[in-house]
Amino acid sequence: MSIVLTNEEKSVVVSQHIKNVDYSIYNLELSLIEENAVTSPDADKISSLNDQLTDLNAQKTALNAELSALSA
Repeated sequence: MSIVLTNEEKSVVVSQHIKNVDYSIYNLELSLIEENAVTSPDADKISSLNDQLTDLNAQKTALNAELSALSA
């Protein structure tokens, strides 16, 4: 027996993923604030954090596209 999720149920799951990505984005933003606050910020660490933010924003864009498709 297989269970098929409705589009509404799928939308809830996608929304939860978006919220998790938003938490991660905010966490990285705080990490950037912390790193920039020290006397000698580590340029490599800042670059890595920015790269991670770019990836998370791309994930959020993809999830929002999926959410829109489910609502159509």
